[in-house]
Amino acid sequence: MRLRLWRSGKTFLRFASGDERAIALMNPSNLPSSEPPSWAQLGTVFANQANFYWVHLTEPGTCTRLLCTSRARLKKTGQSVLVGDRVLVEEIDWVEGRGAIAEILPRQTEMQRPPIANANCLLLVFPFTEPPLDPWQLSRFLVTAEITALVPYLALNKSDLISTSEREHWRARLQAWGYTPTCISVQQGDGIATLQALLAQKIVAIAGPSGAGKSSLINCLIPTARLRVGAVSGKLQRGRHTTRHVELFSLPAGGWLADSPGFNKPSLDCDPAELAQYFPEARARLAHGLCQFSNCLHRQEPNCVVRGDWERYSHYLQFLDEAIARHQSRQQAADADAALKLKIKQAGTQHYEPRLERKKYRRPSRRQHHQQLQDLYDDMKQDE
Repeated sequence: MRLRLWRSGKTFLRFASGDERAIALMNPSNLPSSEPPSWAQLGTVFANQANFYWVHLTEPGTCTRLLCTSRARLKKTGQSVLVGDRVLVEEIDWVEGRGAIAEILPRQTEMQRPPIANANCLLLVFPFTEPPLDPWQLSRFLVTAEITALVPYLALNKSDLISTSEREHWRARLQAWGYTPTCISVQQGDGIATLQALLAQKIVAIAGPSGAGKSSLINCLIPTARLRVGAVSGKLQRGRHTTRHVELFSLPAGGWLADSPGFNKPSLDCDPAELAQYFPEARARLAHGLCQFSNCLHRQEPNCVVRGDWERYSHYLQFLDEAIARHQSRQQAADADAALKLKIKQAGTQHYEPRLERKKYRRPSRRQHHQQLQDLYDDMKQDE
């Protein structure tokens, strides 16, 4: 008689396969359930350093945060833990404050750079000067923010270092782009209260070039953060990298603010045909009329309503060439769906998960091994 071993909570039940139905009728709680185990805790990853993750527990026990590792099966199935992920933690050691991440719950949003999950708005921080504000770089960040489908907010720092006329010039210029910036000065405290009201009760991802004052702004918004800040290089007029990892900080008015390393050139990962939708100026033109061709890329096509003399049209053409090149290289690569497999759980729910790499994690089957031996034997017989 074949015996099967099932686990219910921390109790192991051993019974014959033919008695499963009877035991289920007598005590259904003894059978495995698709619900999360009662000893697992729900939490949010708020920091990632090396291969360890700090998790803030939703229902804390004797401690509110745990230092966790991730299960090897998550890596084997291609699942990476991101800051902002909602996770299930098991095997908790309350005395040492440690645990293991067993499952990553479905994400609402996901950003690749900075790598943050479940954010619902993006705060772009740029300086007016030191280093000087670059329109092309700002335009690229704004398009990247539009691609993420997060609500974009724009904060222009160091407003105390420029004149009022320059500040109004940039405000009018960006309003023509379709954005209303918030002019702030971390040193003087100008505009901080307005920014706090915008970010309250949200999960905010902060991004921008190095030297924009992101760490200084977080220290101003969250005094307990105490992040390290650095001065701008005097020779190169570029910021120095002071933030080395992504981390979530709790806002005083509620919500989370994610600090991330600065970078100067975000990638544009989008369909070339959809790029125009990420420019508010192009969207306004398409709202008043349509192009002659439905697949118009707004370059040299006749009767195009987008092509014109708006300021960022040259930026659009540069970004379009880059998006086309990326799209062509992706088409030549292998289909990503071929790396997924369908899994059906006990409750009948279906989901896709990445396939394991055959040579790395799986041994060849015995049948295939025997077939190869048989082929080798047949070849040897023919040679004789």
